[in-house]
Amino acid sequence: MRILILILTLLTLSCTLLAQEKRIYVSRDANGVVIFSDSPSPGAEEITLTVRPNLMDPTEVKFPEPKPAAPEPFKVQVFQPEDQATLRDNTGSVYIEGRIKPRFQRGLRVRLVFDGLAYGEPQNTAVFVLRDIDRGEHTIQLELIDQNGKLIAISPVTTFYLHRASVISPN
Repeated sequence: MRILILILTLLTLSCTLLAQEKRIYVSRDANGVVIFSDSPSPGAEEITLTVRPNLMDPTEVKFPEPKPAAPEPFKVQVFQPEDQATLRDNTGSVYIEGRIKPRFQRGLRVRLVFDGLAYGEPQNTAVFVLRDIDRGEHTIQLELIDQNGKLIAISPVTTFYLHRASVISPN
């Protein structure tokens, strides 16, 4: 029984020591640096904390849903021949290469406009070959068309000059 009383007494004393309020002391050293401590030192002042830490109930974190990126508009350009270029070909052949950004997608078609008129049928590549074209100044433009026939994008007008040997003066 004595052991039980001794254990209860020790338990009561330890709970009392734990329940005591913690004290904080603040002082300054020779360089003026602020020092916080839990044991008193000469010249230290005791700080009384009256505010409890702000404890909040956990909340569910909701991140804003990312907006779907707007599709980048298509851009079409005539890459070859360059604008204001002079081509020399006695057969009258002209090779046209276009570029489409972003990447060319399935279902899209490209139509060539040559000297203001649609040239041939729309196709699924941006490479065209013109044959037996007369010499002189010509304009080309590429049109990007979707599967429904709607015009999506159009390139700037490119002007080029074709030189061929003349039938009258072959030199």
